[in-house]
Amino acid sequence: SSGINAEYGVLQKVIHPHHSSARQMSRFIGHVSLLVTDYDDAIHYYTNVLGFKLIEDKILGEGKRWVLVSPSEGAQTSLLLSKADKPEQINQVGNQCGGRVFLFLHTDNFDRDYELFGSKKVKFLEDPRDEPYGKVVQFADKYGNKYELIQRK
Repeated sequence: SSGINAEYGVLQKVIHPHHSSARQMSRFIGHVSLLVTDYDDAIHYYTNVLGFKLIEDKILGEGKRWVLVSPSEGAQTSLLLSKADKPEQINQVGNQCGGRVFLFLHTDNFDRDYELFGSKKVKFLEDPRDEPYGKVVQFADKYGNKYELIQRK
């Protein structure tokens, strides 16, 4: 059913678990493309600084590679590191979401990851804060894209 959520004033479409399409569909976001200036530099940053895992690195030809990194083994979603090679792409490196938060990195141990990132000189954009949904802090990757590190309540 669809309707206005009175608490937030937003239009919502809810698929009920008994609806036939809710039972048959299995979908998820597999990869999110992230523009970078250099493959190897980006691999180093995401694996050695943020602790991501290198999932795949294949040469495609013509200077292109298929490079996937993921926050942890077995995660459903990974980043596809895409080398910017056209002016309109180069201009977007570090600005994937127009200055808004690009990705939300969930963790099972906020304090551990906050300390680890700090020791690796990750650029935090604020002090950690408690929100109704969990503990959170914004940081920027080496290109300037904004992320939130979150431990859900």
